Amino acid sequence: MAAKKLSARARVAARKQRDKWKGKRWFTIRAPRHPWNFKRIGETIGETEEHLIGRVYEMTQQEFNGDFTKMHVLLRFRVTDVVGQDALTTFVGHSHQSDHTRRQVRRYRGKVDDVVDVVTTDGYLVRLKPLMITERRIQTSVKQAMRAKSKELILSFAAKSTYSKLQESILGGELESSIGTAVKAIYPCRSVVIRKSQLLQTGVVTEKGPTLDSIHEEEARTEAELNAKKAAALAEAGSEEEEVVEGEGDLLAAAEAMESISEKADAPAPAVEETAEEAPAEEAPAEEAPAEEAPAEEAPAEEAPAEEEKNKKE
Repeated sequence: MAAKKLSARARVAARKQRDKWKGKRWFTIRAPRHPWNFKRIGETIGETEEHLIGRVYEMTQQEFNGDFTKMHVLLRFRVTDVVGQDALTTFVGHSHQSDHTRRQVRRYRGKVDDVVDVVTTDGYLVRLKPLMITERRIQTSVKQAMRAKSKELILSFAAKSTYSKLQESILGGELESSIGTAVKAIYPCRSVVIRKSQLLQTGVVTEKGPTLDSIHEEEARTEAELNAKKAAALAEAGSEEEEVVEGEGDLLAAAEAMESISEKADAPAPAVEETAEEAPAEEAPAEEAPAEEAPAEEAPAEEAPAEEEKNKKE
């Protein structure tokens, strides 16, 4: 009896249990205000706003800014605030895919990597990991000199830059090109990249850039313009189709008229010719009758032997 009661209670609880997916909503994920101007980068689903805080959204740099040469770079954004249907994020770092890094390193090449912690002017603590690939294998002393040079340059660059400017220099390649130029005097490099960055501590949040309301207004305006262009294009395409259909209808009508005229002109002539040609064909067998009488002329040839026998007897 106890088992039956528990199963019945379980069935009742299952009936009363609500569907969690019905209570969830879609939220728009937006990039940081500065320097990305609340750019829309994706969507996520959640039941409440508290469930979104702390989520990390990953995407490739190609999806972010359309640069297909950076399809191997992964960007990470963490949700820090939710305003209405918008999930606001902070850039927390990037990394290169491991298979891309392995393809760069070969047996006959040299690999020089390092870890550098920097502090920006607005108080952000960031960890950077540069990677330098040389054309040939190099000695340890050369590697140490290259590490020291790259670290000095990265520290000096970050000390004069804000976190937003550091993001742009990392993703745009400005910092990597400056490091490559600096270490070229020591040993020429095949490639120089910041293979990974990580935000360790946040600092002062800047208020630069457009507001979220202005971004919404701009998006609504661009969407309205796009819809108007689509409607105009569809209307133009519809008018062109109507013209084509009318032209095809005229051509079909003309073709049908020509067919009817040709049928009327050609129909009587074949009938007369056929009757005229068929009459001599029926009379042809009458001319062949003499050919059947030919065997009758061969009868005298059979009587010739009989006359010869009579002459012999006489």
